[in-house]
Amino acid sequence: MAKKLNPALSKPLTVSPALEAVVGKGPMARSQVVKKIWEYIKKNNLQDAKNRRNINADDKLKPVFAGKATVNMFEMTKLVSKHLS
Repeated sequence: MAKKLNPALSKPLTVSPALEAVVGKGPMARSQVVKKIWEYIKKNNLQDAKNRRNINADDKLKPVFAGKATVNMFEMTKLVSKHLS
């Protein structure tokens, strides 16, 4: 049986200017935003070396992470949601 996709995850959302600096121009589905953030994190080597669950923010990610220097993966998802409407 095919798994039904959650329509809320694939609905294009408006991306805030701060988030746009990281993921590019919206509108974009939430799943696409998360994928692009991870691409950015990996490309810029922002995953913490000791604790892989933590993301170290650079100048572009800090505004998205509410000014925090480090957030964990779960916190990141919550903070990113505030930049989608």
